Amino acid sequence: MSTHKEQVSISQVLNLLQEWDHGNKVVRSRMLNAFLAQNSGRTFTFVELELQFAQVSSLFLARITTWMRLTYMFGTWLGLQLKAIGIFLSASSHDQYLIEFLEDGGVLTLLDILNQKQTKEEDKAEALRLLLTVSNAGRKYKEFICECHGVRAIAECLDKSNTEETIETAWALLESLCHGNPKHQNQVYKGLIALIPYTSPKAQQLVLQTLRTVQSKVKTAHPSIVEPLLNMLRSLRLEVQDEAINLILDLRQYEVRPLLLSGLVALLKPIQEEVQQHQILEDPEMVQMTQSLPVFVQQAAAAKAIRLLAQGSQELSQELLSLGVIHHLLYAMGNREHADAQIQASLALEHFVCSYPVIEEHVRRGMGNKLFAAFMVTFSKARRRGSRAGDDRNG
Repeated sequence: MSTHKEQVSISQVLNLLQEWDHGNKVVRSRMLNAFLAQNSGRTFTFVELELQFAQVSSLFLARITTWMRLTYMFGTWLGLQLKAIGIFLSASSHDQYLIEFLEDGGVLTLLDILNQKQTKEEDKAEALRLLLTVSNAGRKYKEFICECHGVRAIAECLDKSNTEETIETAWALLESLCHGNPKHQNQVYKGLIALIPYTSPKAQQLVLQTLRTVQSKVKTAHPSIVEPLLNMLRSLRLEVQDEAINLILDLRQYEVRPLLLSGLVALLKPIQEEVQQHQILEDPEMVQMTQSLPVFVQQAAAAKAIRLLAQGSQELSQELLSLGVIHHLLYAMGNREHADAQIQASLALEHFVCSYPVIEEHVRRGMGNKLFAAFMVTFSKARRRGSRAGDDRNG
């Protein structure tokens, strides 16, 4: 038999639900504000929420979810609705709320919210956080999100977002979907590849980081990764370039290696029409901008990647030599419009010259004795300076 206290509690909850059912949007928003004021800032267990709602907390969650589904296109109360739902979904030690939310179409609604033009950025971030909570709950939830075309929706949101909070939350969600989700791992992988060319520099950096994680889990590399990855070497952001080069180094053990190596060598000798197009677009009244031309930045980054690949493997060095890398490095060294391209090409060339005597003679003939001697003296001095610096540090 129910105690008097339990009966009072049940009566209060029934009155609350009745007030909700008969209330307009102003009444409901006031009720959600009161709920958030009472419950924000802590994590509840399922039992605690059930006690608060006299064992019928699911009825309140269902009402909030339904109201959100009916009104999210207008966005007026969306932030409140999402935060209130978050209290239920984050309840620990039980997944009943998650199951009910999925069954009520909550995940589909969240995914649709992400790409509505009228949705505020802060509401997108909140929707992404709820999806992250769902994803982190386990494999079956990750699979459900993916089966609802979630990867595409999240990727499109990431592409269109302009705030760091939304970008980082979307990235965290994609990262979560990568782990413990073997059934849809390739779907996430291909979705990340598609994102590379279209996102902001911050998002590009995060996507490339995530791709490195996913690439280590999948057994093969998709050929579609090569072109957008090489194009990332044009980025004027060093952090994006570094992530792209790191991923290139990771891909040396996959079947796309021949495509990557031939692509890198080709970048050392930019297409003339592409260079001229950049120069025509320059404002003659502005300071010389040729130093930051993306095509020359890409040339320098390609030379750096080639050097790192060659230094790490004699087999890769031989493959690069068979692709005519020496001729292309000499060409890049002659780029007087971009100092870094000259430097990176010189560093790469120095590796081949020092590693292969036959290449040394070939380069000597190509450069001429005087220029080759200056080239070798420069690098000999640089090595000695590096050696002395190391001795000083060790001392």
